[in-house]
Amino acid sequence: MLLPFIFSRKLVLFLAVPNLSDPLPRDEASLVRALQDGDETVFSAVMDQYSGSLLRLAMAYVPSRAVAEEVVQETWIGVLEGIGRFEGRSSFKTWVFRILTNRAKTRGTRERRYEPFGLAGVDSEKDEGSSLEDSLFVAEGSGSGHWVDPPQGWEADTPERALLSKECRIAIEEAINGLPDNQRQVITLRDVEGVSAEEVCNILTISETNQRVLLHRARTKVRRVLDPYVRGGNS
Repeated sequence: MLLPFIFSRKLVLFLAVPNLSDPLPRDEASLVRALQDGDETVFSAVMDQYSGSLLRLAMAYVPSRAVAEEVVQETWIGVLEGIGRFEGRSSFKTWVFRILTNRAKTRGTRERRYEPFGLAGVDSEKDEGSSLEDSLFVAEGSGSGHWVDPPQGWEADTPERALLSKECRIAIEEAINGLPDNQRQVITLRDVEGVSAEEVCNILTISETNQRVLLHRARTKVRRVLDPYVRGGNS
């Protein structure tokens, strides 16, 4: 489930991942060796761990869940076909996500949805002015960047708050789904899947500046949806 937290100027979304019944090898080298040796148990565990993440990202490229599921299936075929050639130049996770994005771009283009980064009409790196409500934050001094009036805690300690939490999570997911594709891809990787900025740039083949701008805009739009809930406006 998505658990929202807003501290300072940033929105951070954490996605709880269920524990696997068959734990993966602790280090990546052992994981890759097991996959290259054809260990079906490890491959099944890898699929369990990453398929949900891959599906979420695929849906930022293609117009339907059904097509996204096909892209994920194609990705795992690509992993099976390519694992013997994996040389560790990137992390295993980055490598798998790159396979996914390459296939998703192809399907998205075929479905006439996906447009590459940088095309006219798509998010660019130009400045669109202030996008955060600066009046809500301390501008200067030791508390710079923190809330002027901090939001209420996020403990679902009553049935009403528990219901509100569910409502808020739905609102967050809808807000992310409603973002422009490029922003959705970046926030999905950074804030839902917890991928580093460097890895996002490698996965999406974009510049660090473009990644930062797209993430800032995406977080701002989602934060605006989330703000009434964490500040108690809807409680």
